[in-house]
Amino acid sequence: MRSSPLEASHRALGAKMVPFGGWEMPLSYPSGTLAEHRACRTEAVIFDVSHLGTLRVSGTDAYERLQQAFTNDLARIGPGRTQYTHLLDADGSVLDDIIVWWTDDQSFDVMPNASNTDRVRDALSTSGDDDGFQAVDVTGSRAVLAVQGPEARNRLGAVSPGASEVARNCVGSVEWEGVSLTVAGTGYTGEDGVEIAVPAAAAAERLWDAVTAVGITPAGLGARDTLRLEAGLPLHGHELGPGITPLQAGLGWVVRWDKTSFQGREALAVEREKGVHRRLRGLRVEGRRPPREGQAVLRDGEVVGEVTSGNFSPMLETGIALAFVPPDADIGDVLAVDMRGTPTPATVVKLPFV
Repeated sequence: MRSSPLEASHRALGAKMVPFGGWEMPLSYPSGTLAEHRACRTEAVIFDVSHLGTLRVSGTDAYERLQQAFTNDLARIGPGRTQYTHLLDADGSVLDDIIVWWTDDQSFDVMPNASNTDRVRDALSTSGDDDGFQAVDVTGSRAVLAVQGPEARNRLGAVSPGASEVARNCVGSVEWEGVSLTVAGTGYTGEDGVEIAVPAAAAAERLWDAVTAVGITPAGLGARDTLRLEAGLPLHGHELGPGITPLQAGLGWVVRWDKTSFQGREALAVEREKGVHRRLRGLRVEGRRPPREGQAVLRDGEVVGEVTSGNFSPMLETGIALAFVPPDADIGDVLAVDMRGTPTPATVVKLPFV
């Protein structure tokens, strides 16, 4: 079990620590997940997301390697920008969803999910590292802090004006108290904000303390999950993973068909031609009782799908879920979720929930 460079800070704040993706990370602080969630929607919070992987990809062949491996097209952006993309298996299912930070002409920080760093590195290094390409796992050398919420930039500006000014979907280097930070206008909450990679040994605890001192609330993985669910964002292992393609997940925009090739393209093209047999949809459930992963989705009493993520929405104050359902289930249709033997009406709604 790996630990964050900020473990001591979390324990000093009374965080509840839990295993996640091979790391021990804070689930929540004494204020609780609901309060942390609402603070992100109305003010600003800070998450420790150091469990995310970072592969530092560089060299003259780096661009081409990423283009051949991933579904999205880096030609649509450029240095100083970020891009969401997928790594597919041969059958077209999503091995991982990834954010690429294009830091300079021949350098990229590739950010896989916690448990997939080695898998992504292997996919990029199929022919072995050479002078024109390197993919180095630098996860252990940095912490990553996500500052999110409508007040995130305003409050962060009191700590680092440069970090607060990095625009959405952009990435840049910022100096803070003699330390070089890599800052990206990305996040996983549905709110505005930035993610900051900081050298672990140099300044991680110091930056955490400075950010929380200006009134930005610490938040754990519990709130991060309920926030991403309200925002309708997929989680690997739930809405993405083995047997789940980008088309089924409603993420076809991540696939650039005009690229000559990428891993899994042929299988995905067959599915595009035939049409998907299921589609990820949002369900809003009557009442405060939360639906849960694995519960059946019913139509006219028959099982037609399954909940992949479900919880109580702190902002809507009702149950919400993401679920795979038949592709003809339209916005406004009323289905049901089998909640421990009780079919509970659930309306198909447009995402995001909030």
